[in-house]
Amino acid sequence: MSTLATLLSPQGQALLAALPPYDEAGAMALAMRLRDDGVDPDLAAAAMTQSRLRAKAHAKLGDFAMTMLFTPDGLEQATRLTVAALHARRYLAAGVTTVADLTCGVGVDSLAFAGVGLRVLATDIDEATAQIAAHNLRAFPEARVRCADGLSVDLAADGVDGVFADPARRTRGGKRIFDPAAYAPPLDAVWALRDRVPAVGIKVGPGIPHQGLPDDAETQWVSVDGDVVEAGLWFGPLAPDGPGRSALILHSTPDGMRSRTVRAAPSSGAAASGEAPPVGAPGSYLYEPDGAVIRAGLVGTAVRELGGRLLDPTIAYVTTDAPAPQAALDGAPLATGYRVLDVMPFGVKRLKAYLREREVGRVAIKKRGTAVTPEALRAQLALKGPAEATVVLTRIAGAQHMLVVEPLPR
Repeated sequence: MSTLATLLSPQGQALLAALPPYDEAGAMALAMRLRDDGVDPDLAAAAMTQSRLRAKAHAKLGDFAMTMLFTPDGLEQATRLTVAALHARRYLAAGVTTVADLTCGVGVDSLAFAGVGLRVLATDIDEATAQIAAHNLRAFPEARVRCADGLSVDLAADGVDGVFADPARRTRGGKRIFDPAAYAPPLDAVWALRDRVPAVGIKVGPGIPHQGLPDDAETQWVSVDGDVVEAGLWFGPLAPDGPGRSALILHSTPDGMRSRTVRAAPSSGAAASGEAPPVGAPGSYLYEPDGAVIRAGLVGTAVRELGGRLLDPTIAYVTTDAPAPQAALDGAPLATGYRVLDVMPFGVKRLKAYLREREVGRVAIKKRGTAVTPEALRAQLALKGPAEATVVLTRIAGAQHMLVVEPLPR
């Protein structure tokens, strides 16, 4: 019996359930204790690996992770549960009844689909991964798992009216793949399925270039608490607002997850004419648009909503003379705001003297449009003192500058 099969057996599941919460410092002692208790070394190693992966998965999946199994690659590519739930709602709202998850991995998106009542056909080309997905979907009898090449599935014969895919974007050695044609399966091959099933959704990396995106898809970049986690291509009924680029901002609050969707301005007036956003001198406030907005190429939209101007036509920093409208910052904020304290041309000696005069010993360094690395600059400053400061390195009208700022309260 393989180690995975033993791990999936009642004996293996009992061992996993009996393990204490994962603790890196105590891992070696626990391994020795399991060995002394007569646990098969391979099974013990596999169980401890799963314990470690479950602890890591908790950030993405919450308590669901504690009963799931993972592979390292499958966890790396797995969708956050909050985002997977939004995927599922798209299919539900589109009237889809049966989703084929063609590259299911460990099955997180399939879990979300099944959780809203959709029938699911989940496939993965790797046998061990498919077995793990079947384990993770065991509570949903309407979810079927096959070890198969998803592109070979007879969608019509299986009654599929919605397709989802999350192509692999790393090599076997873990190197990130940026060329969509080198995804596994290739991106072109997946979006060609829309000729057979109009409701097609594809999760892609947030670094996907705008050039070459299909004209008939909504491409949406998603951020969670400031971290850009994915982009998605949505076709047919999965894009009810029509094709184009959008950004979805998700922000955790004590009352739950808040969201904001940002789209390009309607195709009328100055925005439709391609007029560039205004550019001008620094004002009293500085705003950094959410990363999903920047990736989606919607900085101009952010400038209008924040009521400001760019510091430089090529840099995604927005400045205003008065605080931005509260509507742009409530819930899931469109941007992170700062009060501007000082502005000066870039110079290490100048900055060092400025910070030492104010007894700054800890400095947060933000940058856009400069080759300076925060680590190297921090070492050059060699600061001491009780105070803290935030410094922004960027270009203003093409010239390198430094802005000393303080974060605004959310």
